[in-house]
Amino acid sequence: MPFRLRKKHGSGARRDVSAADGERLVLAQSFGYGLFAGLVTIVIFSVLWVALSSLTNRVFPWMTVLLGAMLGFAVRRAGRGVDWRFPVLAAVLALLGALLANIVVAASYTAETFDTGTLQVLRSVTSMTWPVFFAEVLTVADLFYGLMAAGLAAFLANRQLSRSQYFALRLWRAESDGHD
Repeated sequence: MPFRLRKKHGSGARRDVSAADGERLVLAQSFGYGLFAGLVTIVIFSVLWVALSSLTNRVFPWMTVLLGAMLGFAVRRAGRGVDWRFPVLAAVLALLGALLANIVVAASYTAETFDTGTLQVLRSVTSMTWPVFFAEVLTVADLFYGLMAAGLAAFLANRQLSRSQYFALRLWRAESDGHD
């Protein structure tokens, strides 16, 4: 047929995969590594955000969206997850990281005001400090960006699979559901 385009992709034949290949994907997951990578990412991000805020004398609340992307990629690379736990982990870490980063940035600004160190301000926090922080420092924008970061982190957290890997995972899940 003259109007048919040449095929430049695969033959369409199924690849030789089995449920054992899917089991190897599941066994390669590591929730602990994903958690550790997420915590390290939060610490690095907080330091970078404080440095940027100090250099520019401005706070950029949208930076938490970058935190969400960084967390999603970190959990994906370290955790190699293929199930629901990894997006949930990334989203929870993004929310906690956004709050922690906002606390650190606020402490940094307070430290500059009182000509002291950020860690000293953080050590001086009392139960009477928190209501003031939540009333005066955190805004609706911080909540909005924190939720966006959580959504982005969850979206990016799972491992990207090829078609044959996805098919192997489906075979393994079908086989393991049949044995229960």
